[in-house]
Amino acid sequence: MIDTPALKQMPETRQKILELLKQNEGLTADQMSESLGITSMGVRQHLVALERDGLVQYSAEQRGMGRPKYIYSLTDTGDELFPRSYPQLVNTFIEATREAFGEEGVDKVFAARNKSLQAIYESRLNEKNFEDKIAELAKIRSEEGYMANWEQKDKNTFYLNENNCAICQVAKQCLNACNFELKLFQTVLPEAEISREDHIMNGDRACTYVIRKKK
Repeated sequence: MIDTPALKQMPETRQKILELLKQNEGLTADQMSESLGITSMGVRQHLVALERDGLVQYSAEQRGMGRPKYIYSLTDTGDELFPRSYPQLVNTFIEATREAFGEEGVDKVFAARNKSLQAIYESRLNEKNFEDKIAELAKIRSEEGYMANWEQKDKNTFYLNENNCAICQVAKQCLNACNFELKLFQTVLPEAEISREDHIMNGDRACTYVIRKKK
C-alpha cells in the first residue's frame, strides 16, 4: 500500500478502497468487493464513511435494464491524500529562477503572487469594519492552511497568530517569501501598522503579527 501519513491513519480496508479508486476510472461496490475479497455490504459500509469524510463520490449510471449502477470515484480531496511533490517542484522552480535571473527575479515572482492574492483578499475585506477585517483575514489564512486565529489586545491593537507555515519548505529556501507575506498584509490593510513579533522560521511556535489601527 502507498505509505502516506493521512492514509496510514485510516483502517486498512479504506486505504485499499482509495487505492483501487486511484488506479481505476470508476468502480462499483461489487467490483471493489471482488478485488478486495470482502462482501459488497462491507465495502458499502466503508464507502459510506469515506463519502461522509468527503473523500469519495458516486454517480448513478444506467447499464441496460434494471436498477442503475452506482459508480464510485475519488473527490479532489481524496485524490490529494496521495503523494505529491509540490514543495520539491516549487523549490526547483525558485532555484532555477534564481540561477537565471538572480534574486531580483525571485522577488518579481513573489511580487506577482502578492498582486494576485491582493485582489482576492481585498474582495473579501472591503466594506468591513476594522475588527471584522482582522477576523476575515484570519479566516482566509486558515483556508490557505496557516491555522490562523486572532485576538484583540485593546481597542486598536490585534494579534494575528498563524500556527502553521503553509509555505515552510519554500521559506527555508527563500526567507524573503515571509517578507512578502508581511507586505501583503500591509497592502490589504493600509489603515494599519503591521509588524511580525514571532516567526516560525526563527524557531518560534507560531508566526504572530501585531496589527495596530493607525490614529
